[in-house]
Formats: sequence, C-alpha cells, structure tokens
Amino acid sequence: MLRALKADLAIIKERDPAARSSLEILLCYPGLHALALHRISHRLWRQGLPLLPRLLSQVGRLFTGIEIHPGAGIGHGVFIDHGMGVVIGETAVIGDQCLLYQGVTLGGTGKELGKRHPTLGNNVVVGAGAKVLGAITVGANTRIGAGSVLLRDVAANSTVVGIPGRVIHQSGVRIDPLAHSALPDAEARVIRNLMERIDLLEGELARMQTCLREVAAGRPLQEPCTGAAQSLKDREIMEYLGDEPWEGAGADWWAQGGGI
Repeated sequence: MLRALKADLAIIKERDPAARSSLEILLCYPGLHALALHRISHRLWRQGLPLLPRLLSQVGRLFTGIEIHPGAGIGHGVFIDHGMGVVIGETAVIGDQCLLYQGVTLGGTGKELGKRHPTLGNNVVVGAGAKVLGAITVGANTRIGAGSVLLRDVAANSTVVGIPGRVIHQSGVRIDPLAHSALPDAEARVIRNLMERIDLLEGELARMQTCLREVAAGRPLQEPCTGAAQSLKDREIMEYLGDEPWEGAGADWWAQGGGI
C-alpha cells in the first residue's frame, strides 16, 4: 500500500504542474483519495468479503465523485486528474503510469458474465470524457483523445480519436501525456484527401471525354487515353474508415489505387 501511494504521489508531481507539495496532493487531490480507498476495498474484495468492499467504494464515490468497482485491478503510478465523473467497471484492468481525466468511463457493453471491461496497458492516456467500452485491450503508450468512444482493440503506441474511436497515428514513440493540443484532426484530413481524389477523378474524366471526341472526329490523339491509378493517400482514408473488408470487385479496385 505504501509503495503504491508513493508511486501515485510521484506521478502526480511529474504530470501536474499545479502540484506544489506532497501535503497539498495528499489533502486536495480526489483522484489520490479514490485510489487509496480503492486499494483497501480491492484487497477486501479479493478476500471474498461480500458487502464491505462495495460500501467503501460508495464512500469513495460520495466524497470524490469517482466510482471504482472494488474488483477493478489498478497498477502503480496511476493518476486520475480532477476525476469527477470517472467510472471504472468491475473487470477493468489499468496498467502502471496511466493517466485518466475527468468524465472517463471504462465500462461494459452488456450483461454478460466474466471479463467485460477494458484492459489498459502501461502509460495509457485517456482524455476527458472518453469512453472505453467492452472487453477490449488498449496497448501501452496509447493516447485516447477527449470525447472519443473506443469499442475495439488498439495496438501499442497509437493515437485514437472520434466516435467510434479510430486509430489515426502509430509512431512507436513514447507520447507526451499532457500534449492534448497535438491530437490531429482526422476528419478534416480525410475529407481533404477525398476532395483531392474527386478533383483528380473529374480531371481524368474530362481528359478521357476529350479523347473520345477526338476519336469520334477522326483526328489523331495527342496523348494516350489510358489513365494511371492515383493513390491520393488511399491508405489513410481506408484506415479512417476502418479495417472491415469491402465486398465485391470495388474492394480490389480501391485497394489498387482506384484510378480510371
């Protein structure tokens, strides 16, 4: 317990510029209070006591606004910043050095028994208001953008944004947990790529129409009428749309570049 408390204090000092002393953190940080109560209730839960662990978790919820089921497994050095409205389900697992902001939910998606809540690897950052739902695994060093809703597994070293959450960056580089302004605008980038594709396709269509008019008039062609496939960041568009395979011949056409 003392080792976990020291790790929690250290991570708060490291990641919160407003933390000025250990005494201030001990007295004024509800995330730390909620975690301390949880570690007690979790130990009692593992010993099989039927009611007391849930009562302790409700006490923590009452005083901190953070609801952590006593069955949840939480590692060392976890920081719940501000914390109001955070909900962590019974079978959730949180690795070491994770950072959760206010309004985060690590929840389930149904009434099934067994593992039904997320597992977060080490050094995962979950932005304010984000929802991570179901028995999914989030790889280490992943950053989940504020307001996202994540419903499927995510590999390590990823950045996830949107509803539903989509992986829009995989760098393999340790992330800066406080750099929320560095999250890219995935929707705007994909729309821009699609507009570029439309412009090029319209230009190719106009060129081929000119070729057909030249052939109909019996005039020699100045250039071949065959179009070249254009990539136009197709991979980025497909990653945004998801990894579900498309049906029909159009899938092969798009995967090969989608040109005329």
